[in-house]
Amino acid sequence: MVQALQKNARWKGRRGPLVLVIMDGVGYGAYAEGDAVRAARMAHLDAIASASACTRLKAHGTAVGLPSDDDMGNSEVGHNAMGCGRVFAQGAKLVSASLKTGALFAGDTWKKLVANVVPSAANPGRFRGSLPTLHFIGLFSDGNVHSHIDHLKAMVQRAAEEGVPRVRVHILLDGRDVGETSALEYVRPFEEFLAGIRGRGCDARIASGGGRMYLTMDRYGADWRIVERGWHTHVLGDGRAFPSAEAAIETYRKEIPGIIDQDLREFVVTDSENQPIGAIHDGDSVVYCNFRGDRALEITEAFESPEGGFDKFDRIRLPKVEYAGMMEYDGDLHIPRRYLVSPPAIDRTLGEYLAATGIHTLAISETQKYGHVTYFFNGNRLGKFSETLETYVEIHSDVVPFEQRPWMKCAEITDAVIDAIAGGTYDFIRLNFPNGDMVGHTGVFNAVVCGMEGMDLQLGRLRKAVDAAGGVMILTADHGNSDDMYEHDKKTGTVLLKPDGTPRAKTSHSLNPVPGIVYDPDYRGDYDKALNSGLGIGSLAATCIGLLGYVPPADYDPALMNFSHE
Repeated sequence: MVQALQKNARWKGRRGPLVLVIMDGVGYGAYAEGDAVRAARMAHLDAIASASACTRLKAHGTAVGLPSDDDMGNSEVGHNAMGCGRVFAQGAKLVSASLKTGALFAGDTWKKLVANVVPSAANPGRFRGSLPTLHFIGLFSDGNVHSHIDHLKAMVQRAAEEGVPRVRVHILLDGRDVGETSALEYVRPFEEFLAGIRGRGCDARIASGGGRMYLTMDRYGADWRIVERGWHTHVLGDGRAFPSAEAAIETYRKEIPGIIDQDLREFVVTDSENQPIGAIHDGDSVVYCNFRGDRALEITEAFESPEGGFDKFDRIRLPKVEYAGMMEYDGDLHIPRRYLVSPPAIDRTLGEYLAATGIHTLAISETQKYGHVTYFFNGNRLGKFSETLETYVEIHSDVVPFEQRPWMKCAEITDAVIDAIAGGTYDFIRLNFPNGDMVGHTGVFNAVVCGMEGMDLQLGRLRKAVDAAGGVMILTADHGNSDDMYEHDKKTGTVLLKPDGTPRAKTSHSLNPVPGIVYDPDYRGDYDKALNSGLGIGSLAATCIGLLGYVPPADYDPALMNFSHE
């Protein structure tokens, strides 16, 4: 339990609320071509920036706890950083370190998974006409946002070394954190890797898969049909049959021109008798090898909920397996029950301090980012710090492709925030506009421009409400995306083209800095308006505390401006 924050005797804050606006996926692009933010008519954002103190903030790599500055930021670690005020080592870094030291393989969870499928005198195996199997399910790329293929390879290799007789891999094709049609760049070398594993006596093969946005990786309960398709594909072996993953990818690309990896349909690899080679059965072990939690919770619930205790879809059958996640995806509810690597222990978050200090808070977004302004912002913690002081509002997202509704629910979010500002109940309001990220991931440039302009209209509305209430508004982002919509040559910066001469779309996050804009219409020289440079988005927590009239914790990253409180 944290102590209440100390009041700043020299700075009392404003009469109106502090509004933190997270423009998800909106950064400062390095190239004019492909920068949808720059291409959009952002008159309100420009006007706010011209009347504000501004800086650029780091939102990737080591600034948000990732292994290196070559690693893209993402919404999970970005909201963690903004909400906890300090840099914690995050999933990718923790898993890599655990594999390097061997701690993952020395842990009880790994030992139990392996012992369950390795025949021995005590456990001779449960033969169904085939060998007991260790299954891996997860995002199949080196994007390092939800997973990394090197982690998967290390576990498959170790399983073979420890005598696991059969391994099956269920791959979720990316095209989102990596190139939009790069799947075969991962599948072909991995098939060669598996051939080497088979040469050492372990029958290791790709068993099923499909695009990450089509099956398995739903989040926040937005569309459980995605998880249901994954269950049928991975667990039941029920889906369109192919002789290999490569054949499936090539077939779908021919049948559905222009389809990108994240949307590829399901495939089940079958044998010469057209039987699935990797359905999951009683007695098997299963690892969900994503380290990021938001798109892991639903498939985990499907595996861990007992018979009669799951109502999201008909599982047909529930195999009795040893199941584990790469990490603990929810530290409060302890989901999953078993995991391979412990997540960062994030404590003393901004939300906890504000609740202890008696600050009334509103957190709001639509479904796609609701968990980010609540769960991730609070340090991977479900629930509230105070039922009386905190209000969480979810605006339900439309279940349609984002390029078809690029404005998403930004107007509805703004409606609610304007009412909250006028009502005078809340001291601190945080909101997330998902447009720049969710539409950015589609790779449809014009849709992203439309999404940006729709969001910009809402920024203008928010400015008027903040002006009327005498509040302060901070505009920022958790990472870049919509600012970098084309693939560029890394040496020359030239836009890379498809065979038809059109730009190659980029669907992943960018490494670009994000806004740090402090709009304070009642500023009268009562703090240093010259913003500090070289900071990361973790500095936003101390900034919010300072603008509310309190002294930030001493070990928080420094605020964007210098407040005198001595």
